[in-house]
Amino acid sequence: MPRPTVHRTPFGPAHGTETHLWTLDSGAGVRAEILTYGATLHRLTVPDTSGAPGGVVRSLTGIDDYTAKHPYFGAVVGRYANRIAHGRFTLDGTEHHIPANDRGHALHGGPDGFHTKVWEATGDHTDDTASVRFTLHSPDGDMGFPGALDTTVTYTLDTAGTLAVDYESVTDRTTVVNLTNHAYFDLAGHGDVLGHRLQVDADAYLPVDGDGIPLGAAAGVQGTPFDLTEPRVLGERLGRKDGQLRAAGGFDHCWVLREPAGADALRRAARLTAPDESRVLEVWTTQPGIQVYTANQLDGAFTDGAGRRHERHGSLCLETQHLPDAPNRPDFPSTVLRPGETARGRTELRFPHLPGRG
Repeated sequence: MPRPTVHRTPFGPAHGTETHLWTLDSGAGVRAEILTYGATLHRLTVPDTSGAPGGVVRSLTGIDDYTAKHPYFGAVVGRYANRIAHGRFTLDGTEHHIPANDRGHALHGGPDGFHTKVWEATGDHTDDTASVRFTLHSPDGDMGFPGALDTTVTYTLDTAGTLAVDYESVTDRTTVVNLTNHAYFDLAGHGDVLGHRLQVDADAYLPVDGDGIPLGAAAGVQGTPFDLTEPRVLGERLGRKDGQLRAAGGFDHCWVLREPAGADALRRAARLTAPDESRVLEVWTTQPGIQVYTANQLDGAFTDGAGRRHERHGSLCLETQHLPDAPNRPDFPSTVLRPGETARGRTELRFPHLPGRG
């Protein structure tokens, strides 16, 4: 049986620093390509039920496209994924200010967040896995966040075709941290994901105001378009008349996942199925929430290496994370990290349609 492999190639300079493309190959048809720029999942190739390979995440063409302003294609975002209201929070009696970059609020760590950084990287492989470990030092005061933060993000691909993403962060001063990957998924390449079926293992979600900030406590999904406790066709859900959908232009909401079996235990968060069932993606995570974003703001301005335009509802983000604006919401799970502690999270992308995985 072929063994997993890992190798790197130059991808071009960013901010005066050479970047690289790391390729993880399972040896059985699944291949992940990750950039040192933004620790970005650039491509993920997965065979369908007939064995034909195909890309399942949307990408940009080259390094100049990634260094230009874009909606976080495939990037690791932080220090704080999702939104912090008005870019302000108080920690141990001190108010901190993060630059606003989304309707007066801080989104995904601010304008120069982790998605704009060139990460250090080292690769490794065993008989069963190929991996690449990215590290980043974020100095005290970076984007207004307190404390020097050292973060490690490790992508690991195994022979079964599962791609795991592990996050670890430590700090020298009390801070907040919330990391996720912002890949745009499309399992079929048909131009939109409206025919995909999505299931989210959550009984509640966070309604938001017109700026995407949670209104308050989680609300039950029953009787709403946000009830994805059974597989639902995305186009049918998004076509419903609902104030939350209308304000966001689709889904751009965080679902509160059911409690795991134990601390730091993986549980399934979502299952996405192509219209013809040729590919299936399951997202498993230790995180308390998952932000579902149906690419409502894409308008065809961005293209991939084949010239394909990234259109509205052409893809879907499944961002496992802590809850938005948690630094200002004491009733939400805490995102506070103190010296001597380690913030950890793990998310796995599984493909149960692959041989031996069903």
